[in-house]
Amino acid sequence: ALGLDPGLGVLHVDTPARDSLACDVMEAIRPQVDAYVLDWLLSQPLRREWFFEQRDGNCRLMASFAIRLTETAQVWARAIGPVAEWIARQLWSTTQKRTQSILPPTRLTQTHRREAKSISSIPTALAAPRVENLCRGCGKTIMDGRNNCSNCAVGTATERLAEAARIGRIASRSPEARAKHAESERRHAEARSDWDESSQPPWLTGELFSQKIQPLLANIATASIRSRIGWQALAQLVGVFGG
Repeated sequence: ALGLDPGLGVLHVDTPARDSLACDVMEAIRPQVDAYVLDWLLSQPLRREWFFEQRDGNCRLMASFAIRLTETAQVWARAIGPVAEWIARQLWSTTQKRTQSILPPTRLTQTHRREAKSISSIPTALAAPRVENLCRGCGKTIMDGRNNCSNCAVGTATERLAEAARIGRIASRSPEARAKHAESERRHAEARSDWDESSQPPWLTGELFSQKIQPLLANIATASIRSRIGWQALAQLVGVFGG
């Protein structure tokens, strides 16, 4: 596009099959490409079907994955455009037949055309194509913000619960946990000994508690129930009052 000879390599002249100016120019945006790939690897899994390992150990990219990579080509073309045009200007400045009125074309960034129309040439931010969110378990496409599909989420949740239970059992055997448990048992024992059924209101009988109050407690948070002691406090919690 700029009249540069891709066969005139500079940086990779000592590397077979890479002694090309095109390879040299691409080095300028390598950090951007590496950052995109690294973010992809850290945030999303890769499907096994995207790769094929040959007998000699080399790994080849399958067509389905190559198609995804080609979707980013436009982004890198826009990123490398200013670099290629800068190189063209530097080489143009060394020629003896150059004139001030004739400058290298800017077919990649259209800078000359924008300047002729008094349009700002400030480059816009480059947005790489969205990476498809895949399930960490089976590789199925899922909604953004989720790590697993509904099927795999069951297995991972079970594993997390088992691990949490294991950690909880270990923590419960510590001296601090045993001291807290003993203190709680002491408070509960005192509360049970201080409670007198005869002190309850006449209307608050055992039958009323089991038939009207206890079923309503199923809809109350455990923390709220735990903070109240006695039938009367629990009756007030569910909104049952004597007539």
